[in-house]
Amino acid sequence: MTDEARPPRTAVVIPAAGRGVRLGPGAPKALRALNGTPMLIHAVRAMAASRAVSLVVVVAPPDGAAEVKNLLDTHALPERTDYVVVPGGATRQESVHLGLQALPEDITAVLVHDAARPLVPVDTVDAVIEAVRDGAVAVVPALPVADTVKEVEPAEKPGDPEQVVATPVRARLRAVQTPQGFDRDTLVNAHATVALTGEGATDDAGMVEKLGAPVAVVPGHEEAFKVTRPLDLVLAEAVLARRRANDGF
Repeated sequence: MTDEARPPRTAVVIPAAGRGVRLGPGAPKALRALNGTPMLIHAVRAMAASRAVSLVVVVAPPDGAAEVKNLLDTHALPERTDYVVVPGGATRQESVHLGLQALPEDITAVLVHDAARPLVPVDTVDAVIEAVRDGAVAVVPALPVADTVKEVEPAEKPGDPEQVVATPVRARLRAVQTPQGFDRDTLVNAHATVALTGEGATDDAGMVEKLGAPVAVVPGHEEAFKVTRPLDLVLAEAVLARRRANDGF
């Protein structure tokens, strides 16, 4: 089969090397149990639920790659989805970069997904992939912002009053989620460029923005929230309970 005849292949990189200190002491955030199953497994299954995903690369804590590999080996995934585990770096950016280095050459589109977003629906995953395959070099799922947002001058001491400097127009704001989707070459170039300049970004789409490349937005989903604090775990358990009741999930 010629290169032109090969169908596009999509991989997902899941950085899961963070400690998750805001959830309190204990296991790394990605390994915290959600309904008796590690959050990471829920996140991997959410990605593997898409028939367009053929490979999942999990970037594990540097000293926990073997443990993560054992977890994945003992939890069922669709047969069509392969997975590999690689050790991560000191930062999320480094971990994603290491995940990209583990991709086979025939991968044309890459999703980057937070392990702490374990409940993203498959329709959201498919919408991101479809937008990339339709020609977008970078795609993010996002929701309109419900609250009024204030830009402030940060206080010198935590807890001190802060001065409001601006109120952005709420209709133009979006709360960005994952998975974020990319043309592979664009994302690899973004990581290489940011590493050279020493600039940072809070997400991979922000790195692509620094190249001057366009980033498209598709509708996100309220169940794709990030589990960061103990209350988020309670909400995630409630979502899973509702899914079991409604769908036998």
